[in-house]
Amino acid sequence: MNTFGHIFRVSTFGESHGAAVGGVIDGMPAGVDIDMAFLQAELDRRRPGQSQLTTPRKEPDRVEILSGVFEGKSTGCPIGFIVRNKNPHSSDYENLRHLFRPSHADYTYHVKYGHRDHRGGGRSSARETICRVVGGAFAKMILRRLGVEVTAWTKQVGNIVLEGDYHTFDFSQIEQNPVRCPDAEVAQQMADLIMEVKGQGDTVGGVIECVVRDCPPGWGDPAYGKLHACLGAAMLGINAVKGFEYGLGFAGASWRGSEQNDVFLPGFTTATNHSGGIQGGISNGQDIVFRVAFKPVATLLREQNTIDVDGHATVVKARGRHDACVLPRAVPIVEAMAAITLVDAYLQNRSARI
Repeated sequence: MNTFGHIFRVSTFGESHGAAVGGVIDGMPAGVDIDMAFLQAELDRRRPGQSQLTTPRKEPDRVEILSGVFEGKSTGCPIGFIVRNKNPHSSDYENLRHLFRPSHADYTYHVKYGHRDHRGGGRSSARETICRVVGGAFAKMILRRLGVEVTAWTKQVGNIVLEGDYHTFDFSQIEQNPVRCPDAEVAQQMADLIMEVKGQGDTVGGVIECVVRDCPPGWGDPAYGKLHACLGAAMLGINAVKGFEYGLGFAGASWRGSEQNDVFLPGFTTATNHSGGIQGGISNGQDIVFRVAFKPVATLLREQNTIDVDGHATVVKARGRHDACVLPRAVPIVEAMAAITLVDAYLQNRSARI
């Protein structure tokens, strides 16, 4: 499956060390102003080599729009786009041709297809998320017209956690540090930990939190099209994601209903937002709040025991350029997938009633 969405659909292609990655966005309404500077800025937030905390692979990640945009506006036709790979070092992966990295997709791709691209992980590489960020940028242009805002930030790296309610955070600080944490002091602690882990040839995971503000009530469908389920599918489809929760999430499992219920107030608002902006699978007009857990990157720059394609025990030590922590570059990816999901829900909602 290389397509995400129902009405607003993003189909992607490409591998980490192929000629390019790209895709087609279908369902983009006509007449939307296309901000190319914004689109490129979103890609720049995701691209490698942007700080010492990320992989040093140098890629400009310049997007080329092939169709669907004319004189600065969407035409309603499929939007084709491409981003060319400029700086692959495929020889760095030659030692992985016949080996399986622990906890990576090498083995599962091998048993499923019998023939895999070992260079940079091929299709399983996070480089494919370029296409998601492009799709998300177009989705954000639609949400901008609707007054809906999607903001994500790094909440946790390893055992360092940004405590407190997001209402107290200064979101203007998110892009002011390479970790993308809205607290400068905590961001520095996170950065120090990433650099320490990187120096050990190891990796570290964490949590990204995201809030959707000013989403109108009524988006999402009952039963199998619940908005939180769609958001969960979007997030769990991102490389290295291991968990998704919204509202109180798992913490609410120990609460009583009398503590957790969001009591209605005059004006169709609620006293609390433990539901995370979604009830019955449908947005209720409150902030949609969710968290995404990322595992440590599987590729380590240190020796690990493993097996080869014949099942024999051996040792692997990866070479090349890799992230010690994906959290900083994953923030725009989380936003992008949330935006795509929301626009798809919005377009579906328009057909719900006359």
